[in-house]
Parts: sequence; structure tokens; C-alpha cells
Amino acid sequence: MKLTKSKINDLLTQPGCEHNHNKEGQGKNKSCTQTANPGSAQGGCAFDGASIALVPITDAAHLVHGPIGCSGNSWNSRGSLSSGPMTYKMGFTTDLSENDIIFGGEKKLYKAIAQLIKKYNPAAVFVYSTCVTALIGDDLDAVCKAATNKYETPIIPVHSPGFVGSKNLGNRLGGEALLDHVVGTKEPEYTTAYDINLIGEYNVAGEMWGVLPLFKKAGIRVLAKITGDARYEEVCSAHRAKLNVMICSKALINMASAMKERYNIPYIEESFYGVQDMNRCLRNIAQFFGDQVLIERVEEIIEEETAKLDIALAPYRERLKGKRMVLYTGGVKSWSIVSAAQDLGMEVVATSTKKSTEEDKGRIKKLLGKDGIMLEKGSPEELLRVVQKTKADLLVAGGRNQYTALKAKIPFLDINQERHHPYAGYIGLVEMARELSEAVYSPIWTQVRKPSPWEIWQQEHESLLNLEAEGE
Repeated sequence: MKLTKSKINDLLTQPGCEHNHNKEGQGKNKSCTQTANPGSAQGGCAFDGASIALVPITDAAHLVHGPIGCSGNSWNSRGSLSSGPMTYKMGFTTDLSENDIIFGGEKKLYKAIAQLIKKYNPAAVFVYSTCVTALIGDDLDAVCKAATNKYETPIIPVHSPGFVGSKNLGNRLGGEALLDHVVGTKEPEYTTAYDINLIGEYNVAGEMWGVLPLFKKAGIRVLAKITGDARYEEVCSAHRAKLNVMICSKALINMASAMKERYNIPYIEESFYGVQDMNRCLRNIAQFFGDQVLIERVEEIIEEETAKLDIALAPYRERLKGKRMVLYTGGVKSWSIVSAAQDLGMEVVATSTKKSTEEDKGRIKKLLGKDGIMLEKGSPEELLRVVQKTKADLLVAGGRNQYTALKAKIPFLDINQERHHPYAGYIGLVEMARELSEAVYSPIWTQVRKPSPWEIWQQEHESLLNLEAEGE
């Protein structure tokens, strides 16, 4: 793939992504193309986004071609879990020095690939370009092609220098690498009438493992997971699926669009968070295939799972009913988690519209009602102001906001990719309810909200002085 200005523009203007609706209009949504203000953090570069999208392919090695800081600062930032190979957990880098930057790093890259293959024998090697190697002009494609021919192991170039754009663009660049070099390169051992691909699901904290048994029980086969807990060969044969299911994200919309065009595979967008969303996901997939037996089997599964879920959630719903939540997260979680919280009887009084599409915002408005607050930006001061204004019982956000909550002495739950608890599917909702309940009712809050000994002494001292003054 040639990383040209035209190619980048194509990725930023995917017709299936609501970020690009009304692009010439006054109210256009710039989430995909926004750039950082000078002196402020952007929240992740294109290289970071590409590695997030591809690293969950567990039996492949992931080699970062650049200075060691590129690898060290971003490695293992997302808790994608594996049910087998652990090659993806190892961080490989060419660790370019000043001399390499001056004289070029291609020989060092070829040598690193050779060493990696001989020692670890991975199913494939993904090689990521970075800002430095893109600027000095290292020919990633030529090195990867030569190494592939020599060692007969697929070496996939990923053109993802950080300076080209945001993390969201990096996701799509990772998808382009799969489209150009992986998808369609092998045939599956067999196919079924109900083969689907899951796209945009990274198995964070093992979330996918709570959902895959439901598909299996229904008779729906997940041919390829792109990319959570994936194996290289299953992604190679993803072109034989009958339906692509986009999970909660338009980050890899370019893959769904391209596979529809090249292989005539339609796609739908679904969510695994909350009872209603999980039910709708199963029903929509069954309706797509149009098999009455499959539709009836899915309805039986939904009835059985929701009945068990009602029993499991009863004590948590009683404890959480009426509790008020401020939710600050990105993308589709801004509405899908609202749905899950409302299933538990909680009231979401404010949520973020950061990275949300116009469709997401429409869902948020409908879920929150007229009194709900939609946060475009969430500085610590703004979050605390909203918490105080709404009298919220807890803040649910990403890990970077936990210190804001702790300083304000309010319960906090990490909802983003750094978490260690799965919240997807029916079983995930029980886990979410348990975590929310433990956060709200933790005994630590009654302790930290008590006045300190010196505050008590000061209050008593002031009271004594006031009594003495009144006596005089």
C-alpha cells in the first residue's frame, strides 16, 4: 500500500462512517480528521492505532521499525487476551540509533526479521513503520517482500507513521494492511451457511469469550475475529464469510466497506453491551440469514439467557436502582454503556459525545431524555462541575480520570481498554453490575468523607472561641 495523500483522504472519508456525513456542511463532524492543538496531547497517533488493531492477532509477531520509545510507550496498552498463543505479547523493535537514521535502517530491519523468525517461528510478522523510518525513507515494502521470499513466512508491512493522523486513522491503516496482504490469501478448511466475521472486537479483558458460546449455541459460526484472540490463518480466510458484524466501532469501517465491494459481504453494526443490545445483535444476525429455524433458536436462547440474567441481577438492581452516573468515554460506548446502565435501573445523568458520530448522538439524546447532559469536552474541572450539579453517585470513565474522581472523593469505575473485567454479553452485564455495586458501596467512601482529626480539632477550637466571645 502506497501511503499517499489521496489514500489518507479516502480513509478519512469512508462513506459508511457517520463522521463524514454533511462533510461540506456547517455542522460537519470532524472527529476523524481533527488535529491536536499546539502544546496539547492528541490521545494517540496513527502508529498507536494500527498496533491496537493488529496486535491482538495472537500467533503473529509484531515488529516496530523505529526508535525504542515508539514500542515502549505504546506496547500492551490494551488488555486484549488470548486463549492460546502468546507471541503477540512479546515486544519486538529494531531500536534505531542515530547512525541508523543517518545511513538508513533497511539492513537492520531485514536482520531483525531473520532473527525473529529463526528464534520464535511466528505464523506471520507485522512490521510497523514509525515517524522516523517514514521520514528517512526506508523501503518497508521491499524489505518485507525480500524477507517473505527468503523465509517463506508472511511479512506484512504496516504503513502507520504517527504524524499522518490520529489513532482512529491508524486503526484504518491497520485494516488496509490486512486487506492488501492477508484477507483472501488462504481458503478455510470448510464453510457453513452461517459464517460471520466479527470486526472491531479486540477481546479486551476477555469480553468476546462471553459472547462466542452464544453464537455457537445458536448455530452461527464465527469464521474470523478481526482481531481479538485471532489466529493469522483465520483472518486470511475471512473473505468466505456471509456477513460482517461491526462491533461497537467504525474504526475499521474501511474493512467492512472494502469486503462488501470485493467479496460481496454485507455488514451490520451491533453492540454487545446491555441486555437490549445483545438481544438485538442476535436477532439481527438471525434475521439477516432468514432461516426460520435459526430465528426460533435465537429466540429460545434470548428467553433462556434473560431469565437466568434476571435472577443473577436481582440483588444488584435493588442496590443500584436510582443511582446516578456520569459517564465519560469515547465513541459508541457513550450510548451502549448508557443502555447497559439503564438495564440495571441506574440513571445516566451525563455522558460524553467525544468521538461520537451523529448517529451516536441521536441515540444518546433518545436514551438520556431532555434533562441529560451531553459533554463535548471533559476537563477535570468540567467533570467535577457536572458531578456536583447532577448530584451523581459515581463517575464511570477511562483510567486517566480516576484521580479526578478520587480527589473529589466520589466512586469511580474504569470502563475503557485498560480495564481487567469483561462487560460484554449477558454474563458481562452481571460483572458490570458487581463492579458498579462494589464501587458505590465501598466502605472507603464513608471513611474518606469524614473530617480529618485536625479539621475536627479546628472546628472544636473555633466553636470554643465563639462561646468565649459570646460570654464576654
